[in-house]
Amino acid sequence: MAALVKAAKAEGTLNVIALPNNWANYGAEISTFEHTYGIKVNSEDPSDSSAQEIQAVKSSAGRSSAPDVVDVGQAFADAGASLFGPYKVQTWNDIPAAQKDPNGTWYNDYGGYVSFGCNLAIVKVCPTTWAQLESPQYKHDVALNGSPVSANAALSAVWAAALNNGGSLGNIKPGITFFKKLQSLGTFNSTDCNAASLIEAGQCPLVINWDYLNVAGAWGLPSSTKWKVVDPDGASYAAFYDQAISKNAPHPAAARLWEEFLYSTQGQNIWLEGYARPAELQAMVAAGTVNKAAYAKLPPVAHVAAGFPTPAQATAAGSVVSSDWTS
Repeated sequence: MAALVKAAKAEGTLNVIALPNNWANYGAEISTFEHTYGIKVNSEDPSDSSAQEIQAVKSSAGRSSAPDVVDVGQAFADAGASLFGPYKVQTWNDIPAAQKDPNGTWYNDYGGYVSFGCNLAIVKVCPTTWAQLESPQYKHDVALNGSPVSANAALSAVWAAALNNGGSLGNIKPGITFFKKLQSLGTFNSTDCNAASLIEAGQCPLVINWDYLNVAGAWGLPSSTKWKVVDPDGASYAAFYDQAISKNAPHPAAARLWEEFLYSTQGQNIWLEGYARPAELQAMVAAGTVNKAAYAKLPPVAHVAAGFPTPAQATAAGSVVSSDWTS
């Protein structure tokens, strides 16, 4: 670690992409890393999607401004695996085996559950089931954070809909059918709801999103906003995002030090303080290193997910959505 820190400080810079400050507490992750190591973090295009991250790694290869690291959904981590350089952090054994590539190409970082977030100034009653989204009372209300073709949050919303409409981790098509039905009924809202300003403007009355992104604090909504988050009844869907280092990273030492920081007790607890569930959560609970106050504030989940998609299922789901999604 001493040698890695020295090399990273000599590089002096880390390039990251698609990391909004209010997404899983990334603002605190970045500022703490900068303060701890004196390394400048260049954060580009914070509102970009997972697909755009992969494209940026491809198109900017060889440039000093190219992303050193990415934070992408599982389907995109699998699709871009050839672009990544394997690396295993010191706490590698604390990451569950099912949540990392055995060669260190990618590794889960944080995750959560798909939830409904409602602006109660517009949506008088926040729905508690997926079937209720078909009600005319939600006309033009139901929106996603991005497009499922390119954004993992939206792709996961479609998967959650599939699980509650006859689908499975291996069959996402019923989720696509469900959203096509919402579109035909007039309850689907095609706005890309990725900013608090859209909620405050009334353009995103009901957002299907990760629970850690749907809480009012994560959106950065003013205290006057009447905002409610619901864990819908039925089958829950949970997933993690993945870290990976570009094999052509212009700052390879800083990239590896960044991963060491994120998977340290400090880095993992920072995500927890942002309402996200870090990959090493259970190991930290067992070791007594978890931030207990932050752990107690996690959005309650009544129906714990039975499991996570396999890499093959994630890749297959991404392909199906890319070909069948029309909204």
